[in-house]
Amino acid sequence: MTTPDDGVAAPHGDAREKNSSMPSPERMRATNDPRADKPPRRHGQHKRDRRDVHGWVVLDKPIGMTSTQAVAVVKRLFNARRAGHAGTLDPLASGGLPIAMGEATKTVPFVMDGRKRYRFTVTWGEERDTDDTEGRVTQMSDRRPEPEAIRALLPQFTGVILQTPPQYSAIKIQGERAYDLARDGEVVELKPREVEIHELTLVEQVDSSTSVFEAECGKGTYVRALARDMGRLLGCYGHISALRRTVVGPFDEQDMIPLAELEALCDRAASGGASLADALLPVETALDDIPALAVTRADAARLHRGQAVLLRGRDAPDCSGTVYVTVAGRLLALAELGHGEIIPKRVFNLSGLTASSGRKDNERV
Repeated sequence: MTTPDDGVAAPHGDAREKNSSMPSPERMRATNDPRADKPPRRHGQHKRDRRDVHGWVVLDKPIGMTSTQAVAVVKRLFNARRAGHAGTLDPLASGGLPIAMGEATKTVPFVMDGRKRYRFTVTWGEERDTDDTEGRVTQMSDRRPEPEAIRALLPQFTGVILQTPPQYSAIKIQGERAYDLARDGEVVELKPREVEIHELTLVEQVDSSTSVFEAECGKGTYVRALARDMGRLLGCYGHISALRRTVVGPFDEQDMIPLAELEALCDRAASGGASLADALLPVETALDDIPALAVTRADAARLHRGQAVLLRGRDAPDCSGTVYVTVAGRLLALAELGHGEIIPKRVFNLSGLTASSGRKDNERV
């Protein structure tokens, strides 16, 4: 059997001995024991029952918080059963961290595969082992790049390029995270890999040692590596001193909610002055680039059971590929469409707390 408090398996004899030594309710009341008036916790009962919450919260992550910590905080505020993020942000970075809750976790890959946009500051003259301000200095230079030299270099970092990830990254090497190996003093050798950078611009030259850039890039790009590699080619070295993600997939800065604002909304919701649904974006917001297909209630019932649906008649769509299916305006499933047939791949069950009407249009209360 398992004890409800720590979840550790205990031999039956130990459990009986523990129970036999417990004071009786009458003895607890006689000695004014505060446990006397508390109802006994049932086996497996949690202190606070989690609930079903479905949708996206695009947190404007503050500097100093890890992505895992951010997910834990949001999950606690909503008391949600299930949550995860769509693309890690370093503790040094701020900005958009899309957090999927409940059935929205099924759409995470569509966000992670989308484009991302960053605004970042590079400090010239030092290279660091983490490629940002948190690491130790490994190379130094008295040289400083001219803005013209920086702009002339940028085309080399645009398009499909080969990039070597930072030593302090989450990439796994024989089952171990690269940053764990690096922290243990091991020399981490990561192979270059192809990434795509759609746009890279110098937006401000603050002073001779500081430049501000904006970049739009695809999945797997490390902005820290961009700073490192530009510094090496310019002969002056460099590292990231500030980083903010402004766009990730379909989400931009208009969708973001600061942590303090989210906490305040949750406090108002607890007292009945607001609704947590006001902080949520619908699950299907992550599917903005995917065609939607409306079906009848009869077809919806078949799809919900995991059965394929044949499309007939002149109104049947002639396209193929991935679609998201709706019934009466409500998300039902992700499906593959082809040869006159809808084949469900992921079915959604949106019973529970979902986004308020209008949140998809960025109308946060």
